[in-house]
Formats: sequence, structure tokens, C-alpha cells
Amino acid sequence: MNIKTKKLVVTAMLIGIILLLGLTKIGMIPLGFINISILAIPVVIGTNLLGLNVGLILGVFFGGLSALSAFGIYGAPSGLVAPILAASPALAAVLCFAPRLLVPVCTHLAGRLWGRERKGLILSAIVGSLTNTVFYLGMMLLFYVLLGLDAASVLAIIGGTGLIAGGLEAVANALISTPVILAVRKTMR
Repeated sequence: MNIKTKKLVVTAMLIGIILLLGLTKIGMIPLGFINISILAIPVVIGTNLLGLNVGLILGVFFGGLSALSAFGIYGAPSGLVAPILAASPALAAVLCFAPRLLVPVCTHLAGRLWGRERKGLILSAIVGSLTNTVFYLGMMLLFYVLLGLDAASVLAIIGGTGLIAGGLEAVANALISTPVILAVRKTMR
């Protein structure tokens, strides 16, 4: 199998994993009042294995699933996203896609900075995951303020979600993506 075919197969597999995790809700681990999302993991894996372009494609699929949920096409929108959607569907769409497209960009830059070996993979996985959390929740808060919504009432929820879920997501991403990347690299050689 040539390298282009291998790259296409791995990309398709990662898209399938994103769809499986997102459409079945396996990718959302409930912890009481918050959910831990592992949907950024295939994006980090694809970016580190196959490069920024593939990572961006995977980010589009991740953002698309977020949009399906936010717009109520698949599942109900979260209570935090619903007010943004009601006030500005365009900003809700930006909220769904922009952080998910920043994940591969920041993962790629972190990989270039710290290298592609184990330590660099761990750090780039953490950066990719935290990029999703920080930009998603940060943009959410910003949009509440810009739209004149009651940002003060959701500040504690957003902050708590960021600290608890964001930290756990980053750890999960590093623990899962690093050995997967190293194993897939061996099989692709």
C-alpha cells in the first residue's frame, strides 16, 4: 500500500471515529453537571500523524457535530449555547467551528515547537485539548457579553467547566493519543 493510500485510510478511519464518538454520544463522558468530551482526540492524533491539512479536515467534522447539536438537528443544544443560538445563529456557528479548527493549528504548532517524540506528543495533545476548551468557553463568554446576555450568571459554570472538564480532557487526550500515535507510526512505516 503506498503512502497516499495509507494516509487516506487513516484519515477516513479518524473521521469515522469522530462521527462514532459524536453521534452515539460515546465521546461525551458525563460527570454529573458537566461532560468530558474526547472528540478532540482524533483531531490531535490526525494532526500529529498526518499533518495540519488532515487535522483541519478532522476539525471541520468535529465542528460539524458540534453544530448539529447546537442547532438541535441531532440532540438538544446545551443550556449554555441555546441563548447564543436564539440571539445570533451566526455566532453560534462560529462557536461550533472556530475552536475546533484551532485545535489542529495549535497542536501542529506545539508539535513543531516540542518535537514529534513522546514528550512533544504529550505536550501537543495537552495544548490541542486545552485549545478546544479555552477557545470554546472563552468565545462563549465573549458572545454572551457581545449579545447582551447575562454573562455574570454563567461565569461560574463556564469557569468550573473549564477547570474541571478542561483539565480532565487534557489528561485523557495525552494518555490516549500519545500511545495511539506511536503505535500507528510503527504500522505506517
